[in-house]
Amino acid sequence: MFIKRILLATSPELSLGIFLIFSSSIGQTFFISLFSGEIRNEFNLSHGMFGILYSVATLTSAIFFFWLGKFTDQFNLIVLGLITLVLLSGFSFLISSAESLLILFLSLLGLRLFGQSMISHIAVTAMARWFLKKKGRALSIALMGHPIGEALLPSIVTFFLFQFTWREIWIGVGTCIIIIFLPLVYWLGRYLRLQRLDLSNSLPEAKKKLNVSWNRSQVLKDLRFYQIIPGLLASPFMVTGVFFHQIHLIESKSWSMKLLASSYPFFALSVIGVTFVAGWVVDRFSTVHLLRFFLLPLAFGLLLVAFTDKTYAVPIFMILIGASTGAATIVISTLWVELYGIDFLGSIRSMCFSLVVLSTSISPALIGLLIDIGITLEIQFIIFAFYIFICSISFAILTQKLLIARSPPS
Repeated sequence: MFIKRILLATSPELSLGIFLIFSSSIGQTFFISLFSGEIRNEFNLSHGMFGILYSVATLTSAIFFFWLGKFTDQFNLIVLGLITLVLLSGFSFLISSAESLLILFLSLLGLRLFGQSMISHIAVTAMARWFLKKKGRALSIALMGHPIGEALLPSIVTFFLFQFTWREIWIGVGTCIIIIFLPLVYWLGRYLRLQRLDLSNSLPEAKKKLNVSWNRSQVLKDLRFYQIIPGLLASPFMVTGVFFHQIHLIESKSWSMKLLASSYPFFALSVIGVTFVAGWVVDRFSTVHLLRFFLLPLAFGLLLVAFTDKTYAVPIFMILIGASTGAATIVISTLWVELYGIDFLGSIRSMCFSLVVLSTSISPALIGLLIDIGITLEIQFIIFAFYIFICSISFAILTQKLLIARSPPS
């Protein structure tokens, strides 16, 4: 009863968004990796073997999500959220009982597909539809579920790992989904339906304010889409690659792990602050106006680390890449609404998110291969920064074209 009062005292819609984004933590890398040591030891896997297994599971989930994501255009979002949580619980139980590599692979695939991808996709789609005029601010609030999960869950899991086995903890995760997550989502959805909020795949009032929506096949015929995608993929590709090879980076710079760890709060604060600012800018102006700027902090951060070994560069670097990361979460979530409408937002966003997942799967391997053949991280960072400047100039040139409303091709 106390939790219900808190949720209603704020905004039930935003509370649902935050809660769904928070629940996606169960399928995120930061959460699953907390059990990597125990899983590798029990299945006798090396770091590389487990990494390959995990990457293949992630890539496979991106392929399935490309098809699955369009369901948010066809079915009630609350019902989809409940079904996704049930499946997420099932895969939590499955990984707890995994006795073979095949079952482990299927478990990771399910957790990545329904945790990382589907549940957060439902939340972002709901925020974009329910808060059409203030979608930027709504998304910036809902996306706080990510840092909340990142702040709370590692400590909780670490504590329980001293008390229980990793299998018992995953049983607990599946049980918590059933007895806590499912009832709360059901109750919030029921309350919103009683308030006559449209929870289906379309909003009649929104259609009057936007041009006729584009479907996925029409988007694929739009030249602007191919001009935008290379820049949108830059941030997740580069940030994932940098973090994956962060140990090599600090070793090459003679920095300490303590320095790196103490700089992470700067990254988190930067992400949170810029996410809210970006949300306000989107509502006040448009996502298109953010395009030419949102990658620049990342470029300056990469150049800073490329040209100095000074320790002061680490927190500044974290702040700068955090700024681009925070802005990117808003840009990637809201741009498609402005360009292509809301009727097919689920299918369009799932297509684009699949590309993001694909890029983040490629970057660690590509950057590592370049290191192996003698191309240092400093040289790669300079190349990445140069690429970002090209993308930013391209976005600036495209701005006026993107601001002009277009109807889809017949």
